Amino acid sequence: MRIIEFSGIGPGPFAGMMLADMGADVIVLDRAADQQRASLYPRAPMNRGKRSVALDLKCEAGRAQAWALIESADALIEGFRPGVMERLGFGPEEVAARNPRLVYGRVTGWGQTGPLAHAAGHDINYVALSGVLSTSCRAGQAPAIPPTVVGDMAGGAMFLVFGLVCALFEAQKSAQGQVVDAAMIDGVTAMSGLIHQMRGNGFWLDKPEQNLFANSSPFYEVFECADGCYITLGAIEPQFYAELLKRLDLDDVSPADQYVCSNWPALKERVAAKIKTRTRAQWQTLLEGSDACFGAVLTLEEASQHPHNLARGLFVEVNGQRQPAPAPRLSRTPARSPTLGALCGEHTAEILAELAAKKTD
Repeated sequence: MRIIEFSGIGPGPFAGMMLADMGADVIVLDRAADQQRASLYPRAPMNRGKRSVALDLKCEAGRAQAWALIESADALIEGFRPGVMERLGFGPEEVAARNPRLVYGRVTGWGQTGPLAHAAGHDINYVALSGVLSTSCRAGQAPAIPPTVVGDMAGGAMFLVFGLVCALFEAQKSAQGQVVDAAMIDGVTAMSGLIHQMRGNGFWLDKPEQNLFANSSPFYEVFECADGCYITLGAIEPQFYAELLKRLDLDDVSPADQYVCSNWPALKERVAAKIKTRTRAQWQTLLEGSDACFGAVLTLEEASQHPHNLARGLFVEVNGQRQPAPAPRLSRTPARSPTLGALCGEHTAEILAELAAKKTD
C-alpha cells in the first residue's frame, strides 16, 4: 500500500507512522519552504519508516509532481481544518476524478461537518465535549486526563487508521475509494461505549462519591506509599477484592460488603494508611503479579526498565533515542524495526525518479 501523508502535526503523522510500521510505503508530502528550517531539528520518531518529498505546491511543476504521487497512491492522509485541502485544489472530489480507487483520510477535532467544524480546538476540548472528561474526576476535584493521548491519538489517529484499513479493504473489492471523516470527538465518544453501557444498567453512577471508577472506593484508586511514590489498585471483581484484602491483612473486612458504598470512606482511609507503611518497591514485591489487580505508578523512564516491559520489548532505542515499539504484534508479518525518522525532503530525488520511471513504463 502507498499512503500519501500531507505533512501536519499530531494524529495525522501518528496514523502514518502506524501504517509505516506495518509495512506501508508512506510518503510525507512536505512543503519545500520548510526544508531548510526542518533540517535544524532531529529526526522525528513519528516519521520513522516513512519517506519525505518536499514540493512547492504554488508552482505548476510542484503541483504536477504532487498529482503524480496521489495518482500512484492507495490512500491519502490530511489533518487540516475543513476546506483547506479544497482551497489547495486537492480536495476529495478533485482527487477522486484522477484516482477513483484512492481512500481519502481526513482527521480533525470536530469533524468535517457541524456547527464547530471550523473552530480551533485541542485534545482536552474534544474530550470535554464528548462527555468523557467528566468521567475522569474525584469528588470535589476538577476532571483530569493525560495530555494528547485520549483525544488526539486514540480518538483521532487510531480511528483514522481503522477507517483507512476498512475502506482500503472494501476498495479492493469495489475498486472505489471513499472519504474517511475521522473526528476526534467521534472517536472519543465511541470509546465511551462501555461507560454508556454500565450507566444504562446502573453500574456507572454520575455521583463520583458513589462511583468506584471515580477514585472513591478503597479498591480502585491511586495510593501514596511511604517513599512518596504511588501505586494503583483495581480489584473490581469479588474474587480479586478478596485477594486484595487477604494481602493487606484486612481480615476483619467482609468481601461480601464490597459494594456498600457507605463503608468506602472509612475503609479507604484504612487502606491509605496501610499503603503508607511501605515503599512502592515493597508493595511491588507483595502485590505485583498477583490477582489483587496491582500496578505501580512509574515514570516514563522507570517504565522503560520494568521487567515486564523489557520482556515485551515495549520500547526501542533508535540512534540513542527511546521510542515506543510498534503495536500490535502480528505473528506472521511482524512490524518493521523502527529506524530514524525521515527528514523533510530527504527522499525527493529518489521519489521523483521513481515517478519518472513509472511514467516511462
